[in-house]
Amino acid sequence: MSASKPSRPVSSRTPASRKPVAGRAESVLKSAAAQATVPTPDLVAARKLVLDLLAIPGVSGDEKAIAERIVHHLKAAGCPAGAINFDSAHTKTPLKGNVGNLIVKLPGTVAGPRRLFMAHMDTVPVCVGAKPVVSGKFVKSADPNTGLGADDRAGVGVVLSTALEVLRRGLPHPPLSFLFGIQEEVGLYGARYVTAADLGKPHLAFNFDGGAVEKITVGATGGYRMDVSIEGAPSHAGVAPEKGISAIAIAALAIADLVENGWHGLIEKDGKRGTSNVGVIHSGHATNVVAESAVLRIEARSHDPAFRRKIVKAIETAFKDAAKKVRNSSGKCGRVVCNGHLDYEAFRLSDEEPCVVAASAAVAALGLKPRLDISNGGLDANWMAANGVPTVTLGCGQMEIHTTHEQLDLAAYETACTVALRLAVGS
Repeated sequence: MSASKPSRPVSSRTPASRKPVAGRAESVLKSAAAQATVPTPDLVAARKLVLDLLAIPGVSGDEKAIAERIVHHLKAAGCPAGAINFDSAHTKTPLKGNVGNLIVKLPGTVAGPRRLFMAHMDTVPVCVGAKPVVSGKFVKSADPNTGLGADDRAGVGVVLSTALEVLRRGLPHPPLSFLFGIQEEVGLYGARYVTAADLGKPHLAFNFDGGAVEKITVGATGGYRMDVSIEGAPSHAGVAPEKGISAIAIAALAIADLVENGWHGLIEKDGKRGTSNVGVIHSGHATNVVAESAVLRIEARSHDPAFRRKIVKAIETAFKDAAKKVRNSSGKCGRVVCNGHLDYEAFRLSDEEPCVVAASAAVAALGLKPRLDISNGGLDANWMAANGVPTVTLGCGQMEIHTTHEQLDLAAYETACTVALRLAVGS
């Protein structure tokens, strides 16, 4: 997961961002109602699989080893070599990578729209060296100094288990695609650079990444990232501080202005909501030198693109105004340069989108109550929607991700495997 993704329930009044294809949602709902006859996965094998995947290092940009292990499992299950491909997404990312997205496409044995199952392969650095062990109903790292990497190796386990079940058992299925994405944690880059054509133009898409199985994420916020550079002037802080222009002072004034005027943290203005955060500051070398420069990294988020732009404008204005206020004895002031880019745009699927209907039906078939949510963090599904593949996200049991306390709820993981297989082979 690219960031912590707290979510809120979807209101029935929330407007849909995309109209469903007429008649298709109804047909999916009818077919989902007949899922009682769908086979269940081998949960012992699914558990063994995720333990195997969790033990393989693979931080963002270094996913080659985990990709090779996935390919090994696929070929051992009889997947044709021609169905397995890698794209060149890693050649387009800011972070140099050693492998692209892994894409597997299987022709259907029965008629039906193509379905996509996806999860990201990379983990955050705290998970390097994880030693997965089963402790009661959970998996944790035996090394207390590392995270587990269930974000998102649990998702990879669900998606790969589904492919292996279909291949080993020869289950009838519509056309299927499987995407194992790269560099999600550092900017959703695998999903950003994959194309609908490379995936076989799927009509229903399911992303497995985070939280409870019954939480079905149908929308997420949009995120904008900024680099703010401040240029001041150095001087000796004890002998001639008045000759300097403190970049730190400029940053402090700007941040204080944002906090005072409600443009930092949770932002609520005129019925609109968003967030911003000054997350990184690099400045200064010694206490006896007026800091001549500073570099800050800042983010702004909102489900409303227009309001997010207002947040960004407020941040830029605060820093430029602060630069004018800090002057040296010669009357010179500092200078601020703001550079930013859109990390991912917000999206919201209709409750009647076929993938939403199908996911809800598969969850309900197991006696669980589907809960439609919207995330306040970014998901691979943000870029999938932008790339023309509306994608719903389901949880698979990860807990306390990105920390050394991370665990995987095995019952939830196994339920997710069951849901995924239903979605893959349900008529």
